[in-house]
Amino acid sequence: MRSQYRPEREGTYLVRRIRGGKRKRQQVGVGAADRSLTSNAGMAAVAEVCDRLGVIEALDAAVGPVKVRARGFGAGQLLTGIAAAQLAGEDFLTGLDRQRADAAGQQLTPVPGLSSTTAAGVARRVTGGQWLAVETGLAAVTERMLGLLPAERAAALAGGPVTIDLDATDVEVYGRKKRGVAYNHQGQRVGRPHVATWAETEIVLAADLGSGTDDPRATAPALLRRALACLPAAARAGGRVALRADAGYFAGALARAAHDEHIAFAIGAKRIAPLWRLLAGIGEQDWADATGMDNAQVAVADYCPDWWPATTRLLIRRVRLDPSQVSADPRSRRRRTLHPDQRALPFPELAAEPAIYGYSFILTNPGRVHAG
Repeated sequence: MRSQYRPEREGTYLVRRIRGGKRKRQQVGVGAADRSLTSNAGMAAVAEVCDRLGVIEALDAAVGPVKVRARGFGAGQLLTGIAAAQLAGEDFLTGLDRQRADAAGQQLTPVPGLSSTTAAGVARRVTGGQWLAVETGLAAVTERMLGLLPAERAAALAGGPVTIDLDATDVEVYGRKKRGVAYNHQGQRVGRPHVATWAETEIVLAADLGSGTDDPRATAPALLRRALACLPAAARAGGRVALRADAGYFAGALARAAHDEHIAFAIGAKRIAPLWRLLAGIGEQDWADATGMDNAQVAVADYCPDWWPATTRLLIRRVRLDPSQVSADPRSRRRRTLHPDQRALPFPELAAEPAIYGYSFILTNPGRVHAG
C-alpha cells in the first residue's frame, strides 16, 4: 500500500516494507533416502529385551527343530521376527520385506534378514504340537522376566490379584484361499484368536486360533488349564488367582473348570428373561455402592444355573445413566443394557423416566477359598 507525503496533513503513515539484506532461502533437496537413517530406532530396545530374556533361545528349546538341517531360521527367530515387525507397525507378512529393505533398521532388529517367503516356508514346517509348545517357551520367558524385576515389584505381581482374562475377537482376512477361516454372522471372512492373558502384566499365557464359526466356549476350559500351567510358580502359589470372562463364555463347563482348579471366577451372563425377572425381588435397600465406579451399585442374588458349581451366585450391577448417554437407536449396545420395560419406551418417554439404569449380570463364586 502506498502513502503520499502531504505536509498540510498530520497522521500515521503506513510503511509497505522495510528493506534489508537479502534473506537466503532454504534449499530443498529431493533424492534417494539416506540409508544410514531409520524410523525404527526403538527396535534397539526390543532387541535388548529379547537378548536379556533369551526369547529366541527359550522358544527354540521348547519347540525343537523345524528343519532337518540346522541352518537358516528356526521357530524362535520366526516368531520373534514377526513380533518385531508388528511392533514396527506392520500388519501382513509382506511387511517383513519392507523391514528388510531398511538397511539401518536391520542393524537394530532382533532378527535381521527375515523375508516374507522365508517366514511362510518356516511356518508351514511347524506342527500342531510345536505350536502348543510355544506356550511353554513363553512361560519360561515370563518366569525370567519376573526374576529380573526389582524384588518389590515382583512380589506385588506374584502376590496378586492374578487375573486370567479370556477374550476372543474376529480378525477379518481377504482371499478365498485362506485356510482355517470362515464367514461369521456379519458376513466377514475371519479368523478368531482366542486368548488367555495375565491381565495385570498384559502377557499372553495361552492362545488358540479358530475360524468365524468356532464357539470359544467349547475350548475355554482347556485354554484356562493351559494358561494356569504357564503362570510363573510364584504367581500361582500366591493363592489369589481368578478367572474373568465376558458373556461370550456363559457356560457351566468353564465355571466348573475354574472351580476344579481352586480359583475364583467372574463370568458375564447373558441378559436372559429369568435374570430380568430376578430384579423384581431386589429392593432399593439391597443395593450397595460399587467401589471404583461412578453412579454404580451392586446387589447379590441367589441364582445358580444348572450344572454350575453350587457356590455360584449372581452379582447384578446397575449404572445410572443420563438420557443423553442413551441412543435412540434400539440396536445401540448401551440401550440393550436397559430393563426391557424401559427399553421398549419411545425416547421422549424414556427421557422422562425418574431414573434410567443399565444392568450387567455376572456369575461368580464369592468367598472362594483359594488353593495353590
